[in-house]
Amino acid sequence: MTSVRRGEPGLSSEQYAAIADFRFQLRRFLVFSEGAAMKAGLPPQQHQALLAIAGHRGEELPSVGVLARQLLIAPNTAAELVHRMEQGGLLTKTASVDDRRRTELGLTPKAEAILRRLTVAHLEELRVLEPALVRALGGIDRAE
Repeated sequence: MTSVRRGEPGLSSEQYAAIADFRFQLRRFLVFSEGAAMKAGLPPQQHQALLAIAGHRGEELPSVGVLARQLLIAPNTAAELVHRMEQGGLLTKTASVDDRRRTELGLTPKAEAILRRLTVAHLEELRVLEPALVRALGGIDRAE
């Protein structure tokens, strides 16, 4: 295959193809994820929020600020999202024992059940996509 150089010396057409394929596979996963969330009755952003809270690995419980950072959204947007999710019976909010100004977030049993079903489906989809993702990532180091 002929090398395609677009301003960067040493980049191959395989590398461009690998990035294009990887982006396609990521988009394919995101479309699946958004559809699965909607089918479960959640807007995709709420699914992402539940996942960020359940998957939080910090020493403290997740807060609105943590959620904002994980979802790459502004803190006021995260606060609005949390409010809607609390109203929908998906989240609990409690004041931190260590810092009463900090609000900690938790999942309700309803949210845990929805997230469990969605996570099982997402893990299966990732197993299906894994070979294509690995193949795409393997192409990034190929140069002509």
